Amino acid sequence: MILEFEKPIKELEARIAELYRLAGSNEELQGEITRLEEALDAAKKRIYSHLTPYQRVQVARHPKRPNFWDYRDALVDDFYELSGDRLGADDPAVRGGLAKIGSQSVVLLGHHKGADVKSRIANNFGMAHPEGYRKAGRLYSLAERFGAPIVALIDTPGAFAGCEAEERGQAWAISADLMALARVPVPVIAVVIGEGGSGGALAMCMSDHVAMLENSYLSVIAPEACASIIFRDKERAAEAAEAMKLTAEDLMVHGVIDQILPEPLGGAHNDPEATTKAVARAVESALFKLSETEPESLVKSRYQRYRRVGAHLAEGEVVGENGAGSAVPAEPRLRSLGE
Repeated sequence: MILEFEKPIKELEARIAELYRLAGSNEELQGEITRLEEALDAAKKRIYSHLTPYQRVQVARHPKRPNFWDYRDALVDDFYELSGDRLGADDPAVRGGLAKIGSQSVVLLGHHKGADVKSRIANNFGMAHPEGYRKAGRLYSLAERFGAPIVALIDTPGAFAGCEAEERGQAWAISADLMALARVPVPVIAVVIGEGGSGGALAMCMSDHVAMLENSYLSVIAPEACASIIFRDKERAAEAAEAMKLTAEDLMVHGVIDQILPEPLGGAHNDPEATTKAVARAVESALFKLSETEPESLVKSRYQRYRRVGAHLAEGEVVGENGAGSAVPAEPRLRSLGE
């Protein structure tokens, strides 16, 4: 899959590949290859270092991005999957179970879009039905019973919005998950690994620590849908994305998230191993920081955290990293993969 803004890069790569085929020991062609490779590196840095919000949305949707299973393998040493909502059905768009990160027992869950066309169709492209969110609620209850931290991986365009989902209680299932997360007396860590759309994402990311990959997004609505409603023109999706402040950097500045995780140049799909390791390190660090907090303090601070989001500030103030008003703008934390 080639995104529109990536075409200059792909054209250079194709020219270099063709010259390699023809060059042999020809010094003149070898020199041209070197020149084009330098131009390619410069083009990658120029394009990927200045992505627009909508271009980041497109990268977040790339079908080759690491999925739930990839992160599971990087995160945990042992995983026992639990299926079903205990009311009659299972939803493969939401996966989860009991796991171990080092010596720490956790409940791991997340959206799973699939890895190929067949599995994406089977998983409804990560758009969960009510059964998926009731399964998530079941896992939250288990976490409370066992005193195990919750780790959630978010990657969904949104909860499935079909008539049958509404008939089976989609809104009720999501609201029940929000109430459960608000009250659960264990650490809750969420990582947005791709798309974070609407209530389908919120049902897993109401947490004590929210991290986002650099090229992911979190929003109440997709840019195309927003443009259709506000501008009556879905072709203005890029304009809508700019106004919606849905990127990791925007959300960091406004105190909605706590951490931005870097991606390899071009997106997570260009180096899945480095990306999954970066997410694993972030989760382990957050678990360590939250592990000593008393259950009552966790619930209280979580309540205060979400009361601060969207709070009105006096003129000249901004939201800092802890969500409080400050006269100094907060800068996004973007660390290298090696950290």
